[in-house]
Amino acid sequence: MKILFLIQGFSVAASRYRVLQYCPYLKSRGVETIISLYPRTLKENFQFFNHLPQYDIVFLQRKRFNQPRLGLLRRRAKKIVYDFDDAVMYRNSKARDPISSTRMRRFVQMIKNSDYVIAGNEFLKREVLPFNPNVEVIPTTIDHGKYHLKTYPVQQERVTLGWIGDHGSIHYLEKMKPLFEKLGEKYPQVELKIVCDIFFDSNRVKVIKKHWSPAEEVADLQGFDIGLMPLVDDPWSWGKCGLKIIQYQGVGVPVVCTPVGINRDLVEDGVNGFYATAPEEWEKKISLLIENPELRKQMGLAGRTRVLEKYTFQVCAPRLFSILTRVAERGKNIHHVI
Repeated sequence: MKILFLIQGFSVAASRYRVLQYCPYLKSRGVETIISLYPRTLKENFQFFNHLPQYDIVFLQRKRFNQPRLGLLRRRAKKIVYDFDDAVMYRNSKARDPISSTRMRRFVQMIKNSDYVIAGNEFLKREVLPFNPNVEVIPTTIDHGKYHLKTYPVQQERVTLGWIGDHGSIHYLEKMKPLFEKLGEKYPQVELKIVCDIFFDSNRVKVIKKHWSPAEEVADLQGFDIGLMPLVDDPWSWGKCGLKIIQYQGVGVPVVCTPVGINRDLVEDGVNGFYATAPEEWEKKISLLIENPELRKQMGLAGRTRVLEKYTFQVCAPRLFSILTRVAERGKNIHHVI
C-alpha cells in the first residue's frame, strides 16, 4: 500500500500529531508513506496531479481543494481520505458571524468527494454524516513514550500557570489579562508561562515568554503546575480537538478549562481539573489549585490516566492502519464530482 500524505507544514501541530507521528508505525506495517506539503506553484501542481495515479490513497490533512482542482483530484486519485481537526466549515472565534456559505460549500464538496473521512471529535463527525456516511473519529493523540510524568516538588517557590498553542489561539488567553492581574496581586509566587510565537505582557504577574521548540515542548509542559484552556462557546470552538488539554494531562498537569466541546470529554469537573466560565469561576478554581499542591498532583495523575486510556498514538495507530487498509482494498464508492 502506497500513500501520499499532504500536510500543511512540518512544524504545524495538526500535521505533527495527526500525520507525522503515525508514519513510523505505518511503515512498520508495510505501508509506503510519502509526505509532501500542499502544492503551490504551477510546476508543483503539475507534478502533483501527474503522479496521483501511482498512489493507493491520497491522504489530505485539513485543507480543502476548490474547483476545478477538486474535480481533477477526484478523477486522478484512486482513493481520497480527508482528515480534519478544526471546524473548517465555520469562521473562527474572532469573526462576528461564524456562518460562511463559501467555507461550508467547499467543506461539503470535499466531504462528498472523499472515500473516507477521519474527524477529530464527535461534533466534526456529526457535521460530516449528512454528506458522507464513511466517517470515523480518531482524536488527536500524544506518544506516551515521549510524554513522561512531571515531578511534583514538595516545596516550590513558584506556581506556574501554563498555556501552549499557536498565534491563532492566543486571543483566548489574552482576554483573561484582568484575571491574571488579580491573581498576581493575590499570589506573588504565581507566574504565567506562554509557549507560542507571539506573547503579551501583564503588569502584576510575571510572564515567561517561551518560543515553541519541538525539542523542548514536553519539558515546557512538565514545567507547568496548572494548564489553562479558555475558549468561547461557538461553532469554531466546538470543533477543537483539545490538544492542549491532552498535552497537559499527558505529563500530569491539572487543567482549568471552558466546558465547551471536547473539553467536556477530556476534563471531568473536580476529578482531573475544573470547569470555569465566568471570570469569578476562573479565579476561584485557579486559586484553589494554587493553594493546594496535593490537589494539583491528584488531579494531574487522574488526567494522565484518562489520556493513556484513549488519547495516545499507541491506542489509535492500529485504528488508523485499519481504516487505510479497508479504504485501499475496497472498490471506489464515489464517482461523482460536485
